[in-house]
Amino acid sequence: MNIVIIDGHGGSLGTQLVKSIGTTYPGADLTAIGTNATATAAMIKAGAKNAATGENPVIVACRYADVIIGPIGMVIADSLLGEITPAMAVAVGQASAPKILLPVNRCENLVAGLGDMNTTALINDAMEKLGRFM
Repeated sequence: MNIVIIDGHGGSLGTQLVKSIGTTYPGADLTAIGTNATATAAMIKAGAKNAATGENPVIVACRYADVIIGPIGMVIADSLLGEITPAMAVAVGQASAPKILLPVNRCENLVAGLGDMNTTALINDAMEKLGRFM
């Protein structure tokens, strides 16, 4: 099972996902893609064995992913303060893999109908949803 984690900014959400998936599903094959070098480095430090940075790695990783996990902004062009290019958003959106989108209410993208969950609660919910595919 190839799980692709996409994150930007400082990579704190991706870092927590890498750690949680590694603990909850130790046999999972993780690919961490940062939209910038800082996010990628943080996910590598958290334990990601496969990692890359930038637009083309997002596009390529989405072709081979069994599941894609990251902030909801990864499917919205120009989100994450402009770190998500239109090509990235299209690649994620058109990927045949199921997507687990964490509703992070930041960067002018607000998700209606959801209570404010802290990051720990979001990660726990993501692990439960990922378990459906494992």
